[in-house]
Amino acid sequence: MRILSGMRPTGRFHLGNYLGAARNWVELQKQYECFYFVADYHALTTEPDGHKAEDKVFDLTADLLAVGIDPDRSVVYLQSKVPEVAELTLLLSMVTPLSWVQRVPTFKEKAKLHPDNVNLGMFSYPILQGADILMVKGEGVPVGKDQLAHLELVREVTRRFNRTYAAVFPEPRALLTETNLIKGTDGKQRMSKTVGNIVGVTDEPGVIQKQVMSMVTDVKRPRKTDPGHPRQCNVCAFYKYFFDDWEHYWELCRKAQIGCYDKKRLLAERIIETFAPFRERRSELSPEAVNSILDVGSLKARDVARATLREARRAVGLPAYLDR
Repeated sequence: MRILSGMRPTGRFHLGNYLGAARNWVELQKQYECFYFVADYHALTTEPDGHKAEDKVFDLTADLLAVGIDPDRSVVYLQSKVPEVAELTLLLSMVTPLSWVQRVPTFKEKAKLHPDNVNLGMFSYPILQGADILMVKGEGVPVGKDQLAHLELVREVTRRFNRTYAAVFPEPRALLTETNLIKGTDGKQRMSKTVGNIVGVTDEPGVIQKQVMSMVTDVKRPRKTDPGHPRQCNVCAFYKYFFDDWEHYWELCRKAQIGCYDKKRLLAERIIETFAPFRERRSELSPEAVNSILDVGSLKARDVARATLREARRAVGLPAYLDR
C-alpha cells in the first residue's frame, strides 16, 4: 500500500505535529511505501509570499528527519518541486461540483483566521489536497477525525473522475490515527502555530520549559490544597503520552498531593528528556544536507507524478506532452 501525507511549513515542529501525525508516519514507513511532502503550495493560501517560507521549509524538513522520517525508506519531497500537482488540481476541478467544496467546514474557519486574504486557493484547498494524494496514487492517508470530511470529498472526486473518464486512480482510504485532539497551552484550541499555543519538540530546553510552564491547567482548582480534576486538566492529558505511570500522578492530583506548578515542572522535564535525541539529530542537519534530501525525493516523486499525469491527460482526451 502506498501512503501519502504532508505538512505545511508554518514554523517549528510542536507536540501536536508529533503526537498527531509524525509519530504515526515513522511507524507507517516500516511497513509501507510512503510519500511525505512539505506543503509549500498549501502555505501560499494563507501566506502568499513564498520567500517567507524558505526558512520554514528547512525547519519543518529538519524536524521531520530528526524525529525519525527516513529518506532511505520514504520519499521526502517539496510540493512545489512537483509542479504536475498543479495541473492535476486543474483537471480534478473540472469534475468537482461547486456545492461539494462549499460543504467542507474548514474554509469558513480559515477565512475567520485570515479575513484580509480570503482567496480562491483557500476555498479550493481540498482539491489541491486531492491532487497531492492522487498524483502518487496514494491508497492510504493517515488523518485525524477532523480531516475525514476532506478525505471523503477526495474519494467522491476520485469516483467521479473514474466514472467520467477511466479508472485511473485508486480510491484512497483513511488511516485513522488514535491520538485524541492535542490541545495547546491555552487548554481550549488545537495546538497550532497560527494560534501561538504550542509546545516545541526540537526547540531548546529553555524554550520548551517556558512553553509548558505557561499551560493552563485545572481551572476548577483554585488552590493547591484543593482536590484536582485530572480528566479536565490539559496538563494531565499530556501525562498519558509521557509517563507510563500516569494514573499514579492523576491520583496524586485528585488527593491534592501534587499541585499544578509541580505537574507542569515534571512534564517539562520529561518532554525535554524524551526529545533530547531528536534535538541532537537536528543539530547535525545542515541546510545543504536537507536541501539535498528534498531534491532527491522531489525527483523521485516527480517521476511518479509525470507517469500519473500522462495517464490522466490521456483519459481526459488531452494531447500528449511534447517532451515525451
